[in-house]
Amino acid sequence: MSPLTSSIIILSLATGTIITASSYHWFMAWIGLELNTLAVLPLISKKYHPRSTEAATKYFLTQAAASALILFSSMVNAQYTGIWDITQMTTTQSNILLTMALALKLGIAPAHFWLPEVLQGSTLTTALIISTWQKLAPASLLFMTANNLPHTLLLIIGALSILIGGWGGLNQTQLRKIMAFSSIAHLGWILIISFMLTHIMVLNLIIYIILSTTVFLTLISTDSKTIKDTMTMSTTSPTQTILMALTLLSLGGLPPLSGFIPKWLILEELTNQNLIPSAFLITMSTLLSLFFYLRLTYTTTLTLAPNTTTSTHKWRFKQQVSMLLSPTTPLSLLLLPITPLLT
Repeated sequence: MSPLTSSIIILSLATGTIITASSYHWFMAWIGLELNTLAVLPLISKKYHPRSTEAATKYFLTQAAASALILFSSMVNAQYTGIWDITQMTTTQSNILLTMALALKLGIAPAHFWLPEVLQGSTLTTALIISTWQKLAPASLLFMTANNLPHTLLLIIGALSILIGGWGGLNQTQLRKIMAFSSIAHLGWILIISFMLTHIMVLNLIIYIILSTTVFLTLISTDSKTIKDTMTMSTTSPTQTILMALTLLSLGGLPPLSGFIPKWLILEELTNQNLIPSAFLITMSTLLSLFFYLRLTYTTTLTLAPNTTTSTHKWRFKQQVSMLLSPTTPLSLLLLPITPLLT
């Protein structure tokens, strides 16, 4: 892909997200979502392969359906109230439609089936964009409408996403699919807290993006695509291997790492709201996600791949390490002591 084409696509991605996040009219928000979708399609299909073509088709169909559903829900609300303002969604039918449309946009259960397949058919760089940047525009709509959406439905969908995100990742060997189910589980946490405390929802989203960016950049620099590939990471870059293991534990939400912050704050708020059964259910469901994070940590740091070489480190080319790893890795590990400042 030429530099000019790449620049246009990246600019379109940024423009679409900014239009959606900054607009209060449903039509402008819809335009931003469509711009986002159309900009990502060339990135998915640029590697000419039947798998990438399939992934691009699935992504286009699901995102187009979700955008149409968002536009339809806003039209239903405008028909009853005469208002196109995003923050004035007062009709029950339109709120239910909007909730399901956002679930489809974000890849949250029960509309999650497209996400693992699309990530698996994409390159690691494109999977990083879909898992992080593409969540910003729908999350901004969720932020603006969370108070009007049906709270019970948000709780149910959020808990279901955490459960399916953990359960689906257990039998996966492809790292992109594991990260897809990790995304489903983390967005479930975001959905659960969205109608209670929006600032914790934003904090959760930011920490998830930082953690996912760190993991994906490490996978890109080591060219790891399966669990088997992580066994050879220690022979190519011992320091990066240790940081990768700590980042995975942070993604699982273990203290004293940064990933513990959102889980701690969300469980505290659920307890304060007397939603003890929900807090217990999502805590138990998180153990499923933690299992495959621990399995990845084990294969990354505590196992060695079979080799016949006598040298300690295997011969390798110079690695292309992204400059973004320098700020994102410390942020994904060391934010817990400054939690009071973040909240």
